[in-house]
Amino acid sequence: MRMQKIVYTIVLACFILVGCAKEVQKENVSLAISGMTCEIGCAKTIQSKLSKKEGVLDAKVVFKDSIANIQFDANTTSKKELIAFVDGIAGGELYKASESSAIKSEPSAKKHECTADCKEKCEMSENKMECKEDCKMACCKDKKA
Repeated sequence: MRMQKIVYTIVLACFILVGCAKEVQKENVSLAISGMTCEIGCAKTIQSKLSKKEGVLDAKVVFKDSIANIQFDANTTSKKELIAFVDGIAGGELYKASESSAIKSEPSAKKHECTADCKEKCEMSENKMECKEDCKMACCKDKKA
């Protein structure tokens, strides 16, 4: 009888703890990171440290675009905390993070509409002008997804 009470108490405690746990509130943020000079030493280090941070569900750093795409639990951490965390990597001297307006990923075929000042570097696609993949002009560079 005593053993049955102990097991019952443990099971009840587990249900209470699990039932009171907050649901994960997933959010995404894209951070522009300055100061990265190499893919392995910088980008992979930042990605590894972000992935281990409490509350971070997924982190991908795209060195070429100097962007970190982070999915996190808003109940555990915040955008400001993530920015401060990246700023503090390597003693706080190398990297500076800020929130970026667009989430970027590994190279994709997605193109963005051109502005009037770079029409000669554009191509017609689906009834609108878009930047070519190889366009290096400033008006197109920031639009690559």
